[in-house]
Amino acid sequence: MAAAGESDFLIQAATYLGAAAIAVPVFNRFKLGSILGYLAAGVAVGPFGLDLLHQEEGVFHIAELGVVLFLFVIGLELSLTRLWSMRGQILGLGASQMAITGAVITAFFVYAGVMSTAAAIIAGLSFAFSSTAFALQLLKERGEINTVYGKRSFSILLFQDIAVIPLLAAIPFIAGAAGDEAGALDRVVKAVGVVAALVLIGRYGLDRVFRLVAGSGSREAFAATALFIVALTALAVSWAGLSMALGAFLAGVLLAESSYKHQIETDIEPFRGLLLGLFFISIGMRLDLSVIVDNWWIVLCGAVGLVAIKAVLIYGVARIAGAAHESAVKTGVMLSQGGEFAFVVISLGAGSALFTNGQSTLMSAIVTISMIMTPPLVILAHRLVAEPHREETGDLAGPEGGQDHVIVAGFGRMGQIISQVLQSSGVRVVAIDKNASHIRNAERFGFKVYYGDAARLDILNTAGAADARAVIFCMDEPSAVNSAVERLRERLPNLTILAVAHDRMHEIELKPLGADVIVRETLESSLLIAREALALMGRDDNEIEDYVEQFRKRDRERLLAQADYGPEAGMELLHAQFDKSREKA
Repeated sequence: MAAAGESDFLIQAATYLGAAAIAVPVFNRFKLGSILGYLAAGVAVGPFGLDLLHQEEGVFHIAELGVVLFLFVIGLELSLTRLWSMRGQILGLGASQMAITGAVITAFFVYAGVMSTAAAIIAGLSFAFSSTAFALQLLKERGEINTVYGKRSFSILLFQDIAVIPLLAAIPFIAGAAGDEAGALDRVVKAVGVVAALVLIGRYGLDRVFRLVAGSGSREAFAATALFIVALTALAVSWAGLSMALGAFLAGVLLAESSYKHQIETDIEPFRGLLLGLFFISIGMRLDLSVIVDNWWIVLCGAVGLVAIKAVLIYGVARIAGAAHESAVKTGVMLSQGGEFAFVVISLGAGSALFTNGQSTLMSAIVTISMIMTPPLVILAHRLVAEPHREETGDLAGPEGGQDHVIVAGFGRMGQIISQVLQSSGVRVVAIDKNASHIRNAERFGFKVYYGDAARLDILNTAGAADARAVIFCMDEPSAVNSAVERLRERLPNLTILAVAHDRMHEIELKPLGADVIVRETLESSLLIAREALALMGRDDNEIEDYVEQFRKRDRERLLAQADYGPEAGMELLHAQFDKSREKA
């Protein structure tokens, strides 16, 4: 029989899952986003609502793991190559927006005298963040991620994702500066030492660890290793006095160039989503509705003021950077809301005694209301201004980006040759293979191959299938190729899919599954050998070409017959002599 504590835990877990299952679909239905759904669920079941989830501190500490994993995934997506290619817009637009918006809001708090200067700086910068999840989801839903203003918005969001790391790291120092000045230098030395050690370990050790685990073939062990490394890194930087999120981000960046990044991201995603949802629910649980009701005019005016200030300032920054009026308006409105990182910063600030509970509640409420205002404002902005010119190039949504992006699934005999031809033709290739030895061999010859099971749709999505020019399946297992082609065609009906068939029966199985091009693995090489043999026997080129053409026609007829009537159909075509009268004519 379960103990009372265990029963209470199950009740809490069931309440959390039930609240998320009800609130999130409802909010998504009205285009308000899952984040607001989680917040509403937290308010409803929290101590200031129905009081169904009352152990808020315990829940919050567990939920912090969601933020840790969220920052880890962001780190995985920010490879040094990608950051460098976007450095102009990221540093120019992103840094300007953060600095100007943060300074204006900080000045307002200081002038109003509602908090200390140190707290006002943290509060001002927290309000400068926009919602990455919210804005990118709106851009994707509207199909505008590759527009001029979509790219500009993405660059600003990318800088914000990076800027949150030093801000989170600074909070413990700012909060403790007044009481422990003598120990500040020791904390800095310890932090620098830990970060340096993690960089060295990540640079020379992590890839080897994942290679060893991947060689075992156990998906569970691979996922456990990824979670263990995230937790261990977060604990190390926490011991050094820094934010756990900083450690997770650092671990992600160190693995961004790893061959195993797609598999890691895919395995982490379910845990990240659930725990991050729990984090937002815990934020909702902390919203004291009585304080909000008593100060409703502050919340409403604060939200309207935040949206107005950010929209105007971002519009100005975009215009200075050379954006057209219409594009600048849309960028300003799209990023006018407060973001999920504001909740993180506000919560950590309250835990460090920078903000009172009342201040953190009001600020969280202001951010929440600003997020609710965004969808209708975006619709209004698009009706008032003309559509900006859509750029034909760019692939910001994909994990690698770049023009002519093709995914080669399987880096065996066929995949290697296909990749070489494509790369030498100037096509960007994202190669995936689940065989660790294939990846090691590819690295010896300068090829970048990512670890992952390409038969899984989530792996293909992580590798950027939605934005790829084509996906080519070259895996050794026919059943894996069949499953991948069928699922990918259902998900992306307009994507170009090419598949290598293991043999003729495999080609028959593949034909109805939706591949645009199917090539039998040994067909062309066998025909090449036959050509050479006939040539060595003295047959002229025209005769050889005629025989090969007749064979292709018979082979296709037999394949169609086998598809309709079974493997033995068309057997008479196997032994019939070629028509030599055509060659003589």
